[in-house]
Amino acid sequence: MNSKLFFAGVVAAVAFAAPASAQVTIDMSEVTCKQYAEFDADTKAFVGNWLRGYLSSIKNLSTVDSRYVARNTSKAEAYCKKHPKDMLMKVGEKIGR
Repeated sequence: MNSKLFFAGVVAAVAFAAPASAQVTIDMSEVTCKQYAEFDADTKAFVGNWLRGYLSSIKNLSTVDSRYVARNTSKAEAYCKKHPKDMLMKVGEKIGR
């Protein structure tokens, strides 16, 4: 009886286990403007937020001004359309000055 209960528990655990999603690693120092433009919306938002946080930490800022973020995002996207081979982090550093 115990072995049947154990087996049923194992089967239930396996059946109800959520499938693991693959971990994705992005080397931000190698992302070009063209690659950024081709990201899906969620990845683009993730990368953009990471870059904003990174640049804010360089400036030792602890606040976020949504107008500043929107303005710099627009500037970066416009710049990237004209310079698709440029590295995104360099663009962020130029725009975020």
